[in-house]
Parts: sequence; structure tokens; C-alpha cells
Amino acid sequence: MASSASSGPSSGAAGARSGDGSQPPIDWIAAEQSPEFRELIARRRAFVLPATIFFFVWYFGFILLAGYAPGFMGTPVYEGFTVGYLIALTQFVMVWGFGAAYLIRSNSTFDPLAARAAETAVEAGRKAAGGRAGGGGRSKPGGSGGRRGRGR
Repeated sequence: MASSASSGPSSGAAGARSGDGSQPPIDWIAAEQSPEFRELIARRRAFVLPATIFFFVWYFGFILLAGYAPGFMGTPVYEGFTVGYLIALTQFVMVWGFGAAYLIRSNSTFDPLAARAAETAVEAGRKAAGGRAGGGGRSKPGGSGGRRGRGR
């Protein structure tokens, strides 16, 4: 019996994070259906989808211009620096710009929404575990420690 204690939640990756291995139960269905989680997904999608579309249009526009308008792309802008080089360098600026914009949006909007969604999920899990005899909710995904996903 002593050996089974060593394979408990504290031996997994999640137990290593919390120190004592105890984690609150989580009601994953309630978490997914919560307004906070749905708002997080909607806001993230509203940012990422247009940014991705814009970047792909910009990138493939560059590729198409390079292939079908070599005269335009070879037009000098400044002492041998061409339109093609200028557009190519803007690709790097776009990546850094979108990365910075996402970081700012994540810190100001996505992270607070994610924290509220996580609180809602934990609270729903505690309510669900409190309604069962013996607190059986702890053996579900939130309380299984590092063994989540095995044997399913």
C-alpha cells in the first residue's frame, strides 16, 4: 500500500507545481459553457483571425508580385534598394508588430478573461464535487495530477 501512495497526484507534473499535489476539481463541461470562456474564445478569435488573414494576404501578395511583376519589384527606391527588398523587409516588421499587438492584447484582455474563466471552472467543479457523496469529483481530470489522459 505504501507504493501506491507514491504514484498519487503528487508524483505527476501537476503535483510538482502545487507542492502538496492537491488541486481543486474542475467541471470541464461547465467551464466550456461558461460565458467567461465563450467571451475569451470570441475575443481571441476576433483578434487572431483578421490578423492571420491580413498577414497571409500580405505574404502571398509579396510572392505573387515577385513572380508576376518583376519589373515593379525591381524598381529602385534608394541607391539599389528596390521595392522587392522593401516589401520583403516589411514581412519582418509585420511579424514583430503582430507579436507585440498580441502580447499587449493578451495582457490587457485575454489573460484577465482566462483568469475569470478558470475561476468559474474551479467554482463549478467545487459545486459539482460538493453535491456528490465523499467528494468523488477529485478523481476527475482536475485532480488526477500528471496522469491525466492515461487509460481513457
